[in-house]
Amino acid sequence: MSLRLERLLEIDRLLRSRSHQTSISLAQILEVSERTIRGDLAWLRDRFHAPLEYQKKTGWRYTDLAWRLPTISLSKGELFALTLGARMLAAYAGSAYEEELRSSIERLSERLPEQTWIDLQQLADERIIFRSGAQMVNLDPQIWQQLLEACRTSKRVWIHYYAATRLQESERVIDPYLLHIYRATNPYIIGFCHKRQEMRWFRIDRIMELKVLDETFDRDPSFDAKTYLQKIFQHEVGGHPVPVAIWFDASTAPFIRERRWHVTQEIVEGADGSLTLHLVTSGLNDLKRWVLGYGKGAVVQAPPELVALVREEIEGMQKHYLNK
Repeated sequence: MSLRLERLLEIDRLLRSRSHQTSISLAQILEVSERTIRGDLAWLRDRFHAPLEYQKKTGWRYTDLAWRLPTISLSKGELFALTLGARMLAAYAGSAYEEELRSSIERLSERLPEQTWIDLQQLADERIIFRSGAQMVNLDPQIWQQLLEACRTSKRVWIHYYAATRLQESERVIDPYLLHIYRATNPYIIGFCHKRQEMRWFRIDRIMELKVLDETFDRDPSFDAKTYLQKIFQHEVGGHPVPVAIWFDASTAPFIRERRWHVTQEIVEGADGSLTLHLVTSGLNDLKRWVLGYGKGAVVQAPPELVALVREEIEGMQKHYLNK
């Protein structure tokens, strides 16, 4: 944004406030010369046909408050879409950008008549509700911003990390490649872990401490984020890809057909309405949890290690309920 445009936006805001504004007071607030302010006011009047008027008692003011500075051309539909986007991000991604989003939307709304903006807010509040389906994560905005900057500048980071699956804390040095929000509420940093010497995922809300190092790193030119994310199942990485086959009964099959679960998937239809889902992936623990979510409607056929994981889980669950 140019310096003049920034000044015009601020002048516009000040003129809409109830404070008495003269060329001198505007110059003092914006830290420019009175001559510059006079030029800006002339620009507003001549270029944008601003209804400006000066009176000794009230200073500079708009004679028609319905006039809007056409610096940002947004329709009601576009601003409503931005409003919904802000609500969605606040609901699903945590509070990392909540304050900035609110400020940006409010500034954009100044380009619309007040009643129009109130109507849009009311519609967004009362008629469209976003729910994440889980409690919000405790995301530290500072750590998020540091990771974002480290990704942008290719800087290595040191993290003190809590691994919930092992109930252990560890220190890692990673090359951060990209930020990824999985299932709308789980924020991850994906990067090369120097301790494990492979690409790993780290839940950002489990990073207890972070330091951006002075060292830069060279990104693997063969790494493509879209291709990488397509190959894994949900979010678990590591291990070698293996062929997977899962049978779903006729009542469960419609829920499998309606989505694309993996880039390698193939569906073989059964005569009775059942189907068998075939795919090639690693991350068998995530597959185990996913299959168990369908209960008796899903049966793992391959690989043997996934069958064993599911069987072990079911047997463990059964023990908990034997005496209930």
